[in-house]
Amino acid sequence: MYALKIIVIGCGSTGKSLIENLVNEGHDVALIDKDPVSLDEAVNAFDVLGVCGIGTDCEVLDEAGVSHADLVISVTGSDELNMLACYIAKTLGAKNTVARIRDREYNDKSLGFVQQQLQLSMAINPELSAAYSISKILKFPSAVNVDTFTSHKFEIVEIILKEGSPLIGTMILDLRKHSTANFLICAVMRNDSVIIPDGRFVFEDGDRIAVIASPAELNKISRVLGLLHRRTKDVMILGAGRIAYYLSRMLLASGSKVTVVDKNQVRCSSFSENVQGATVICGDGANQDMLLEEGLEQTDAFVSLTGHDENNILISYFASSQGVPKVVSKVNRPEFLPIASKLGIDTVISPIQIITDEIVRYVRALQNSLGSNVEKLYKIMDGMAEALEFNVSTDFKWLNTPLKDIRFKSNILIAGIIRNQKVIVPNGEDVITSGDKVIVIAAGHRLLDLSDIIA
Repeated sequence: MYALKIIVIGCGSTGKSLIENLVNEGHDVALIDKDPVSLDEAVNAFDVLGVCGIGTDCEVLDEAGVSHADLVISVTGSDELNMLACYIAKTLGAKNTVARIRDREYNDKSLGFVQQQLQLSMAINPELSAAYSISKILKFPSAVNVDTFTSHKFEIVEIILKEGSPLIGTMILDLRKHSTANFLICAVMRNDSVIIPDGRFVFEDGDRIAVIASPAELNKISRVLGLLHRRTKDVMILGAGRIAYYLSRMLLASGSKVTVVDKNQVRCSSFSENVQGATVICGDGANQDMLLEEGLEQTDAFVSLTGHDENNILISYFASSQGVPKVVSKVNRPEFLPIASKLGIDTVISPIQIITDEIVRYVRALQNSLGSNVEKLYKIMDGMAEALEFNVSTDFKWLNTPLKDIRFKSNILIAGIIRNQKVIVPNGEDVITSGDKVIVIAAGHRLLDLSDIIA
């Protein structure tokens, strides 16, 4: 696979995360930003070409090599600048363009029209994606992460085994013997390393396990896993920003009661006008007494979405200490993740990482020339492993070969197969056929094509 020529416009937090990941993927990356200080910092940190200027300036785009660019990604703070920069880049010869469009007016009403008219390959909205991720997690209050594949045919649910879990001391083979459910334990994180377990693996206290199955099969085994699968009826959200807007609408549509707390009167008024049915409290979420007065202890879930990672972590810790069954915290800065974990905050959402993962998945699909394209890519186990969904083409050399006869690379697992809408949790006798969708779990590997799993 060849390296792509990629131009990133904007080196804020999202831009830097994208650059780091794309450089690590082996691509030729150029960066455009109008702030010379931020630009120099990013250029020195990631060893990329930097061009100082505005992404809508044709000369700046030319200097960055736009006419030969496989992909231009614009993630400045302005939706309009992002859209215009992508449009100009496309007219100057860029093959593909991605714009970050965050304003809810575009996303609610005209995103498809804008994307078509500007010939955008993709429009990304980190807040909408984060809200969707949180809504999935709230359906499984005991889970710390939930990812969905192929129209909800498969779900990967991550659980942390805590003291009292029935799985501690259990061998995977024994677990499968005592359940009729069709599932697979596809990865375990223990002591900061990820293991693709076999049937003899024994669970220990503190293990973070990933289970893959269809939603119906997860229901069957939920009691054994200690996985509560129920609708959260009462959710308190701290922060009346974009994520809260999208999340509240999703929760209200599913029948949940939503209370939103924010200390900014203007945001509260706007939220009340735009989200019918939510209870909006204008107050300081850092005031513990106020949260208790508003019913924190009676809520099923607390979601902290302020613009400050430190506040989100500390207030989430307080909510957890008050016995709230499910606590979710927004944390974008990776250096804060260990702190959140030590405080017992298991479920952390990073909008920046979600969008970075979406773009890395898209970039890998662009790279593929063999036909077995990456359809979905999720970082699991705190980013230490990947779950990928591939379309299988007629070019795959091991079609119709029993999986037990294929020599896979280490730490690679075929976790699921979808064939003609049928869900298959595979064993050694199963085969891969043309037209299948195959879910692969990989730790320590960068997979661009399904053939990359073969030793």
